[in-house]
Amino acid sequence: MVGGKRRSIFVTLAFLMLMGVAVYFRLWAIHYNISSDDTQLLRRQFDIANKEAMDESAEWRLRYDEEVDRTKKCLQELQAFQESSQKGEVASGVNHKLAILQKENAILLERVETLKRELEEERLKCSSRYMN
Repeated sequence: MVGGKRRSIFVTLAFLMLMGVAVYFRLWAIHYNISSDDTQLLRRQFDIANKEAMDESAEWRLRYDEEVDRTKKCLQELQAFQESSQKGEVASGVNHKLAILQKENAILLERVETLKRELEEERLKCSSRYMN
């Protein structure tokens, strides 16, 4: 009896150990699948982050290139302005044109005043005709 009871306990213990090992391997397999999914997820996240970084780098490079082009244009305009300012003929020609335009403007202002006076006289004539 004692031998049968021991044997029964031993078989039960062996069965439980076998079930424990089976559960352990099952949990290990689940963990392995999750770990491999995590690895793939991390790889995808890294790829996305890498693409975003490359896009941002390209954007900054484009901005840099635009600023370089803008700076070159400004330098060219500055050089052209310096060359033109060194030539006295251009400056005196501009001053001469400005003087002519100012004279024309004064003449036109006088003409406008004359036309306003004539218009006022005509209005007075018209209003006096209608009153009589």
